[in-house]
Amino acid sequence: MQGSTDKTSLVHHVFFWLKDPDSKEDRDKLVEGVKTLRSIPTVKALHVGIVADTEQRGVVDASWQVSELMFFTDLAGQAAYQEHPIHQDFIRNYGHLWAKVVVYDAIEA
Repeated sequence: MQGSTDKTSLVHHVFFWLKDPDSKEDRDKLVEGVKTLRSIPTVKALHVGIVADTEQRGVVDASWQVSELMFFTDLAGQAAYQEHPIHQDFIRNYGHLWAKVVVYDAIEA
């Protein structure tokens, strides 16, 4: 993050495609669920997003409905998040809403 003095070393970006992509109710429910992940201690920051109404260009993928962008201090923090009961509850309680999930994990260069 440019201008930040915080050296977060792992970024976890997840994109969700809903089973019913036109359902605002399902989208809002998933957003609610993603926000519960904020309380996991190793999550240093969380941004929950929906598709922005920006210019349509060939390089823009607006096919998804909800995203989460998480920041972790290290790989161990991300691994702990994966096994945390709140994350497991999230999958169990909200997994029925999505048809596809794509994850991009990156470490700081």
